[in-house]
Amino acid sequence: MCAIAGAGGSSAVVDLYTRRVPNALTMGIAAVGIAMAAMHAGEVDLTHALAGFALGLVLMLPGHVIGATGAGDVKLFAALGAWLGPARIGTAFLYTALAGGVLAVVVASRRKRLGATVARTAELVTSAGANVGEIENTAENNRFAYVPAIAAGALAAAVGL
Repeated sequence: MCAIAGAGGSSAVVDLYTRRVPNALTMGIAAVGIAMAAMHAGEVDLTHALAGFALGLVLMLPGHVIGATGAGDVKLFAALGAWLGPARIGTAFLYTALAGGVLAVVVASRRKRLGATVARTAELVTSAGANVGEIENTAENNRFAYVPAIAAGALAAAVGL
């Protein structure tokens, strides 16, 4: 649990300050999780660490494909899957989605864009990503750091909520 809190917390700080999640950070988290599993020093064995990594990747990749999350978010979630294993990474995904939704509403409200955000989200879902270009438009203030939601979701799963 401490490893999840440290990895998620440090990644959230990096994302908030730089708006990026560096490969060195995500791959380091994954490598240490897999190494710990291989040495039987973690909560999951090697097979479950690899399965958690793969499932984390599979769960987050569609969000990246449609433009809802960044590649660093996907890699971080997969890396945390190496620590959590397949059973808890699924739970982490649900908590991450909930935390991300709350975070999106808070950010949109503070930016006075809640109505536009809800409308664009509905269109994104119903059109299978047809408005990705609109969402990705850097001229608009419509992006936010998602790693805090990932960190919260992974921590909630790690503590067994």
